[in-house]
Amino acid sequence: MRKEDCFYLGKIAKKFSFKGEVLAYLDTDEPELYENLESVFVDHNKHLVPFFIESSSLHKNDFLRIRFEDIATEEQADALIGCDLYLPLKMLPKLSGNKFYFHEVIGFEVEDQRLGYVGEIQSINDTTAQPLFEVLKGDAEILIPMIDHFLVKVDRENKKIIMDLPEGLIEMYL
Repeated sequence: MRKEDCFYLGKIAKKFSFKGEVLAYLDTDEPELYENLESVFVDHNKHLVPFFIESSSLHKNDFLRIRFEDIATEEQADALIGCDLYLPLKMLPKLSGNKFYFHEVIGFEVEDQRLGYVGEIQSINDTTAQPLFEVLKGDAEILIPMIDHFLVKVDRENKKIIMDLPEGLIEMYL
């Protein structure tokens, strides 16, 4: 399995017991969706390795307490601390309406209600306080804040995001 075919689920944060159990921080708003997984991919030494789950349960909201098959000691659990967890993209719950996954809209066109075609989404920058669409129009890169108030419609069928952007935002890049 390749990382490109997966989504980031979380990270193994710490050991939980002397029997090899670990606590994994889940990077999701709905951790309960992942409580009964059969397996996950663990990024171990830059390779995704499948690990089968013997048992798991939610722990303090954002954590999943996991007992992996074949991990029975503290030393074995220690080797997994800090490793990222991944699941195949097909396991993501389908979103509808104006909700979307960042990877889903790469390549979509951005259209402004006032200006029309703005450009194509190249990537999403989520390292800032406010995530940004990185849109390419010709040679110009345009950064558009991902604010619900600006978002009019996500048109999955036509691979288009329709927005109502404030006057001057696009013009300052061109």
